[in-house]
Amino acid sequence: MKALLARIESLFQFIGGLLPESLLMLFARLAIAYTFFSSGRTKVTGLLDVTDTALYLFQEEYSVPLIPPDIAAYMAAYAEHFFPILLVLGLFTRFAALSLLIMTLVIQLFVYPDAWNVHMWWGIAMLYLLKHGGGNWSLDHLFSRHSRQEPAMR
Repeated sequence: MKALLARIESLFQFIGGLLPESLLMLFARLAIAYTFFSSGRTKVTGLLDVTDTALYLFQEEYSVPLIPPDIAAYMAAYAEHFFPILLVLGLFTRFAALSLLIMTLVIQLFVYPDAWNVHMWWGIAMLYLLKHGGGNWSLDHLFSRHSRQEPAMR
């Protein structure tokens, strides 16, 4: 039995080794970006004109504390465009993931408290990005690699 479990474990390690971690990070970035960007697009017309419907929802349905509803609507619409773009580019990945994680917590606690079964998956992806960053296929990696290179000799 022990030998069988060891073989199964080595099979899973082999399969896991076929998936580059940077690919998983890219998928996490794109999945979260798509989710929030799509939501942001429902709140605006044109480039970033917040709709009357979005303003109404923040005034009448969404119970965001401490922030006036009209300001919350603009903040949400802009955040749902800006941070996903950063995630797609892999630029300031940890900052973008943290910002959207905080937004998710606000949504979970004050707007849709029964939607934990969706929000937990978003949170897992964002916590993964917070811990590991954007991966090798990101501008974060490109810029950090470039900044670590030795300066040219004079």
